[in-house]
Amino acid sequence: MVAFASNSLLTRGALGHNLIDAPSFTLIRLSTGAIVLALLLQARRAASSSTALDGGSWASGAWLAGYAVAFTVAYTMIGAGVGALLLFGAVQATMIIAGLVGGERPRMTDWIGLSLAMTGLSWLTLYGANRPDPVGAVLMMVAGICWGAYSIAGRRSRDPMAATAGNFWRGSLLASVALGYLATRGHLTATGVLLAATSGAIASGLGYTVWYSVLPTLGAWRAALVQLTVPVLTGIGAALFLGESITTRLLVSALLVGSGVALSLRPK
Repeated sequence: MVAFASNSLLTRGALGHNLIDAPSFTLIRLSTGAIVLALLLQARRAASSSTALDGGSWASGAWLAGYAVAFTVAYTMIGAGVGALLLFGAVQATMIIAGLVGGERPRMTDWIGLSLAMTGLSWLTLYGANRPDPVGAVLMMVAGICWGAYSIAGRRSRDPMAATAGNFWRGSLLASVALGYLATRGHLTATGVLLAATSGAIASGLGYTVWYSVLPTLGAWRAALVQLTVPVLTGIGAALFLGESITTRLLVSALLVGSGVALSLRPK
C-alpha cells in the first residue's frame, strides 16, 4: 500500500507541476516497469537456471492497460478527491462482488469494517468537491473496475514477478496503441521523465509484484478493503514530502479507515 501511495505522490508531483503530460507519464511508467522487471527476471533465471512458472497473460495485460489509460484520461478531467472516491469505490465493488460469487462469506465485523473504512474515505475525499465531469467520473470508475479485475487475476499467480513482468510488457503495448498519439503531442522535462521512471520501476513494477505475491493469502474481500488505506497514506506522504499540512480531516479519516481495516483483518 505504501508503494501505491508513492505512485500517487509521484504522479501528483509530475502532473501537478506540469513537468510532463499525462499520456507520456503513463507510457514511461509502464515501459520502465516492464524493462526493470524483465532485467530482474532474467537475473533470477540466470542465478537459478530455472524457467518462470507464470509469465502473465493478455487478459491481465489488458486489465492493466485499461486501468492506466482510463485513469490517465480521467485524471485531467476530474478532481483528485472525488476521483479517489470513485476509483476505490469501483475497486471495492468489483473485488467484493467477485469474492461473493467465488464463495467468500464475510462476517458481520467485515461489513462493519467496510462501512467504517468507506466512511473515512468519503470524509477525506468529498470535502469541497464539486460535481464531477460525467465522462471523467465514468472513466475513473472504469479504471477502478479494471484494477479490481487485475487484482482478482493476481490471486491465481504462481510466480508474482514473472506474472507482473509479463503483464507489464503486454500492458505497455496495449496502452501505447491507446495513448501513443496523445503522447506525441505532449511535453517532457527531465524531472518529469525521472518521476515517471521512478513510478514505473519501483512503485509500480516492484510494488505490483509484492501485491501479486500477497493476494493469494488475503482473499478478495480483504484485498479490496486494505486498499482503502492508500488515500490516507497518500495524504500523510504529501504532508511529509510535499509540504502539505496534516489536517483534522486527515486524522479522523485515518482513524476510521484504519479501524475498519483492522476490524476486518482480525482473526476469527
